[in-house]
Formats: sequence, C-alpha cells, structure tokens
Amino acid sequence: MLMAHPAVLKNLIEQYETLRILHAEDGSEEVRRRMDDIGYTLCVSTGTGDVDAALIAARHRLPGARTEDDSLLTA
Repeated sequence: MLMAHPAVLKNLIEQYETLRILHAEDGSEEVRRRMDDIGYTLCVSTGTGDVDAALIAARHRLPGARTEDDSLLTA
C-alpha cells in the first residue's frame, strides 16, 4: 500500500478539523460535501474504512507520534 507523506496527512487533518467546526457553526451543504471529500481522501490515504479511524491512523503517522504500545504502562 502506498503511504501518504506526513505533510499531506497533516494538511488533511487540519482541513477536516476546520471544516468540522464550520459545519457545527452553520451546517451548510457545501461544508458537509467538502468534509465528505476530505474524509474520503483521509480513508484512502490511510487504508481505513471510516473517517474516525482515518484520523487516528493519520495522526499516528505524523512526526512525533508515539509508536510504542503503552497500554500496559501504569502511571
């Protein structure tokens, strides 16, 4: 599978989050359509099937993301 460059993923995440805020404020069809387009692109770019999973996967591919499994660590 081809992997999107982290800069592309960062840009897609930022666009999606901005559009989500705009949609919450005015709910326009144009904003919703653009959100759907960006969400689809995120899914394709990360090899996932829904936008929430795509956002998580994209964030994990950004520089500085933790790659270790810390589920067994305690505070």
